[in-house]
Amino acid sequence: MSRTVTAGLDGSRESLAAADWAAREALLRGATLRLVHAWGQPPRVSAATLAGATVPLPDRRWSVRLLAKAEVILKRRHPGLRIVTEPLAGEPVAALVTAAQDTELLVLGSRGLGRAAGILLGSVGQGVVARVGRPVVLVRDGAPGISPFAGSEAPSEAAARHDVVLGLDLERPHEAVLEFAFDAASRRAAALRVVHGGSPSGHPAPDTAAGTRDGGEAEEAADRVQRRSMDLLRPWREKYPGVEVTEQTVIGHPGAHLADVSRDAALLVVGRAGRPLPVGTHIGPVTQAVLRHAAVPVAVVPHD
Repeated sequence: MSRTVTAGLDGSRESLAAADWAAREALLRGATLRLVHAWGQPPRVSAATLAGATVPLPDRRWSVRLLAKAEVILKRRHPGLRIVTEPLAGEPVAALVTAAQDTELLVLGSRGLGRAAGILLGSVGQGVVARVGRPVVLVRDGAPGISPFAGSEAPSEAAARHDVVLGLDLERPHEAVLEFAFDAASRRAAALRVVHGGSPSGHPAPDTAAGTRDGGEAEEAADRVQRRSMDLLRPWREKYPGVEVTEQTVIGHPGAHLADVSRDAALLVVGRAGRPLPVGTHIGPVTQAVLRHAAVPVAVVPHD
C-alpha cells in the first residue's frame, strides 16, 4: 500500500472541501495527496464552484481540467505537499472502491441538509462506504475548520484546537477503529473523547428502557461498563501516552448523540462492521445516523 491520501472529486463544493481536508491530512501523515475523478457519469458542478468554470462535458478532458485546477489551488494553499492526479474511467462507486485499495485513506465530500445541519449521504458516498476495505472520511462543506476553495486562500487553523471523538461499541470493539482514533488524536495533538453505550450495539437493555431497574442494578451495570471501558482503553493509553482521553456513557441509541456531542470536534470516528459488500449499501444504523446528522468530518473505519 502506497503512502497516499486519496480525495475523490466531482466538481461540487463538497468534494473540493474534502480535497482541502485531505491535503491537510496528507501533510499530517507525511503522505502524498492523490486527487481522483471518475468520469463515467455527468459531474455535479456549478459556475460558482471553481473560478471561471463552465458547465462541462462528462469526458476525460473535463476530468483532467478539474483535477489540474484543484491541484493548482491546493499547491498554493499547502506549499511542499506532493500531489498526483488521476482521472478514473468507469462508474464512480466501482472506480473509487478500486482506487481506495492502495491508499491509506479515502476522502469524499457529502452534501448538507440545508437548514438542518448534517450530512445527506448520497448514493455514491454510501455505496463506497459500504464496499470499501479502507477507512473513508466524509467531509461536508462548511464543517468546522473546513475552508471552501471559493473563500480565503489560507486554510483554517480551527481544526487544530478541536478534539477527536470516538464512537466505541464496548460489546464489539475492534482494534482498527481504536487505532485510527488514537492515531488521529496523536497527529493533531488533540484530546480524544470516547463515547460508548452500556449495552450491545449501543441500544439500552430492555429492562433499562422500561425503567424497571432499581438503583443498585443500575449502579452495578455502570460499574461493569466502566471496567470494560478501562480494560479496552488501557493498552491504547499506554501506546499513545500523549493523548488525553475522556469518556462518556450514552443512555439510548448513540447515533444522534454522537452527532450532537461532536459538533465542536475536528473529527468523529465510527466503525463499520462486516465485510465489504459487493452490492447494496447497508452500513449499520449507528453509522447511518452519524453520517446523516454529523456536522463535522466523519471517519468510517471498516472491520470484520
